[in-house]
Amino acid sequence: MSTALNDNSLHAAIPRSGLLLPPEPPMLAPGIVHSSFSVQGDARQSFPAWQERTSPVYDIRPASKQADDTFNASLSRYTIDNLSLFDFHTAPNLAERSLGRVSTESIRDITFSVYLAGPPGQFLGGKPSLDGPHIPHVPSILALDMDQPCTVRSFHGRILMLFVPRVLVERSFPDAASLHGRSIHATTPLTRILVEHLVALRKQIVGLSKEQARQSFLTAVELLVAAFSRQAGLSGNGRAAVRAAVYGQVRRYVETNLHDPDLSPESVLASLHLSRASVYHMFEHEGGLAAYI
Repeated sequence: MSTALNDNSLHAAIPRSGLLLPPEPPMLAPGIVHSSFSVQGDARQSFPAWQERTSPVYDIRPASKQADDTFNASLSRYTIDNLSLFDFHTAPNLAERSLGRVSTESIRDITFSVYLAGPPGQFLGGKPSLDGPHIPHVPSILALDMDQPCTVRSFHGRILMLFVPRVLVERSFPDAASLHGRSIHATTPLTRILVEHLVALRKQIVGLSKEQARQSFLTAVELLVAAFSRQAGLSGNGRAAVRAAVYGQVRRYVETNLHDPDLSPESVLASLHLSRASVYHMFEHEGGLAAYI
């Protein structure tokens, strides 16, 4: 028995990986500012706490007179210079910016809310420009001008919200005010790439440098503006942003499937439904997609 438990046999029985300490969680790069907040439980305490946390931008009210007994919500915010990405998990509520509030504040950003899970937010008041009724299980995107009054009804769900400086939007969409209340569904190749790009940014921002994250933010902005420009019948197509997003899509697919023996340029093109010519040009500086793999 004693010889069966000698040091050599013990080491042989335990994989080396089992003897190592778990790696420390990755940290955000300097220059990327992060904050988070969450509430849960009794709505008499959690709802006022949520109201206070979101009060710098919105006045939050109960969704109905018969409010739920519990209220659970959370946010995670990532900021680089003047760009911010919020990841919200929400419970039903009304978010309001009144005329009185708007007229006394200096917030003039354009926000884009991507509704990933649950029903999309409802823009109340005014004449929202929709591209059709809600399509279940398809993300939708709502644009709002923080320099105009609005009320938005939210439900149980998850939202990625991007705060974009007005001047950045107006480089490609001069009449940014006309975006207010517009909503589009992610049913086109452009909007699907946009949603995937934003989700990937949220997942991978911890591993990016500040400049990499900032460029990814700017690509998202270009894609958003291009999508709403198309809806409005304008000429902007955001080709550079689309190329950047597709390049990231291919790179993520290759990294995820790197150990798959069947990974090849053909399998990448088939899985992502991309043309050989377009992908070759994207990876030309790498010697082509095959060389990159």
